[in-house]
Amino acid sequence: MKFTEIISIAGYSIESFGVLVVIVGSCISSVSFISTFRQLPEGAAYRNYRRQLGRSIILGLEFLIAGDIIRTVVVADTFKNVAVLGVIILIRTFLSMTLHLEVEGKWPWEKE
Repeated sequence: MKFTEIISIAGYSIESFGVLVVIVGSCISSVSFISTFRQLPEGAAYRNYRRQLGRSIILGLEFLIAGDIIRTVVVADTFKNVAVLGVIILIRTFLSMTLHLEVEGKWPWEKE
Protein backbone atom coordinates (compact mmCIF):
# COMPACT_ATOMS: atom_id res chain seq x y z
CA MET A 1 0.00 0.00 0.00
CA LYS A 2 1.32 3.44 -0.94
CA PHE A 3 1.83 6.28 1.51
CA THR A 4 -0.83 8.42 -0.20
CA GLU A 5 -3.37 5.61 0.07
CA ILE A 6 -2.71 5.27 3.79
CA ILE A 7 -3.08 9.03 4.29
CA SER A 8 -6.27 9.03 2.21
CA ILE A 9 -7.72 6.28 4.37
CA ALA A 10 -6.68 8.20 7.50
CA GLY A 11 -8.40 11.34 6.18
CA TYR A 12 -11.61 9.47 5.41
CA SER A 13 -11.43 7.78 8.82
CA ILE A 14 -11.16 11.12 10.59
CA GLU A 15 -14.07 12.50 8.56
CA SER A 16 -16.12 9.39 9.36
CA PHE A 17 -15.36 9.88 13.04
CA GLY A 18 -16.62 13.47 12.72
CA VAL A 19 -19.91 12.23 11.28
CA LEU A 20 -20.12 9.65 14.06
CA VAL A 21 -19.56 12.38 16.67
CA VAL A 22 -22.48 14.37 15.24
CA ILE A 23 -24.76 11.31 15.11
CA VAL A 24 -23.92 10.05 18.61
CA GLY A 25 -24.04 13.56 20.05
CA SER A 26 -27.44 14.16 18.45
CA CYS A 27 -28.78 10.91 19.88
CA ILE A 28 -27.42 11.59 23.37
CA SER A 29 -28.75 15.16 23.30
CA SER A 30 -32.17 13.96 22.17
CA VAL A 31 -32.40 11.25 24.82
CA SER A 32 -31.31 13.74 27.48
CA PHE A 33 -33.93 16.22 26.29
CA ILE A 34 -36.72 13.64 26.28
CA SER A 35 -35.82 12.43 29.75
CA THR A 36 -35.62 15.91 31.35
CA PHE A 37 -38.04 18.21 29.51
CA ARG A 38 -40.87 17.66 32.03
CA GLN A 39 -38.61 17.94 35.08
CA LEU A 40 -36.87 21.24 34.30
CA PRO A 41 -38.39 24.73 34.32
CA GLU A 42 -40.02 25.87 31.11
CA GLY A 43 -37.45 26.49 28.39
CA ALA A 44 -34.47 25.13 30.36
CA ALA A 45 -34.61 21.68 28.77
CA TYR A 46 -34.76 23.22 25.31
CA ARG A 47 -31.77 25.49 26.01
CA ASN A 48 -29.78 22.52 27.33
CA TYR A 49 -30.76 20.48 24.29
CA ARG A 50 -29.64 23.18 21.87
CA ARG A 51 -26.37 23.66 23.77
CA GLN A 52 -25.55 19.93 23.78
CA LEU A 53 -26.56 19.50 20.15
CA GLY A 54 -24.56 22.55 19.08
CA ARG A 55 -21.46 21.30 20.87
CA SER A 56 -21.76 17.94 19.11
CA ILE A 57 -22.03 19.64 15.73
CA ILE A 58 -19.06 21.93 16.45
CA LEU A 59 -16.87 19.00 17.50
CA GLY A 60 -17.95 16.99 14.45
CA LEU A 61 -17.13 19.93 12.17
CA GLU A 62 -13.62 20.09 13.62
CA PHE A 63 -13.01 16.46 12.70
CA LEU A 64 -14.47 17.00 9.22
CA ILE A 65 -12.12 19.93 8.64
CA ALA A 66 -9.14 17.90 9.85
CA GLY A 67 -9.99 15.04 7.49
CA ASP A 68 -10.39 17.44 4.56
CA ILE A 69 -7.03 19.03 5.26
CA ILE A 70 -5.23 15.71 5.47
CA ARG A 71 -6.74 14.33 2.28
CA THR A 72 -6.39 17.49 0.22
CA VAL A 73 -2.90 18.58 1.18
CA VAL A 74 -1.25 15.16 1.15
CA VAL A 75 -3.25 13.19 -1.41
CA ALA A 76 -4.58 15.69 -3.96
CA ASP A 77 -2.27 18.69 -3.81
CA THR A 78 -3.33 20.54 -6.95
CA PHE A 79 -4.11 24.26 -6.76
CA LYS A 80 -7.76 23.63 -7.62
CA ASN A 81 -8.14 21.12 -4.79
CA VAL A 82 -6.39 23.41 -2.31
CA ALA A 83 -8.70 26.29 -3.37
CA VAL A 84 -11.77 24.08 -2.88
CA LEU A 85 -10.40 23.04 0.51
CA GLY A 86 -9.99 26.72 1.43
CA VAL A 87 -13.63 27.43 0.58
CA ILE A 88 -14.80 24.37 2.52
CA ILE A 89 -12.74 25.39 5.55
CA LEU A 90 -14.11 28.95 5.38
CA ILE A 91 -17.69 27.68 5.29
CA ARG A 92 -17.16 25.16 8.09
CA THR A 93 -15.27 27.69 10.21
CA PHE A 94 -18.09 30.20 9.76
CA LEU A 95 -20.60 27.54 10.79
CA SER A 96 -18.49 26.57 13.78
CA MET A 97 -18.11 30.16 14.96
CA THR A 98 -21.80 31.00 14.59
CA LEU A 99 -22.76 27.77 16.35
CA HIS A 100 -20.36 28.65 19.15
CA LEU A 101 -22.00 32.08 19.47
CA GLU A 102 -25.41 30.44 19.49
CA VAL A 103 -24.47 27.82 22.08
CA GLU A 104 -22.22 29.78 24.42
CA GLY A 105 -23.65 33.26 23.93
CA LYS A 106 -20.22 34.72 23.13
CA TRP A 107 -17.63 34.58 20.38
CA PRO A 108 -14.87 31.95 20.72
CA TRP A 109 -12.21 34.60 21.39
CA GLU A 110 -14.15 36.43 24.12
CA LYS A 111 -13.22 35.80 27.75
CA GLU A 112 -15.67 34.75 30.39
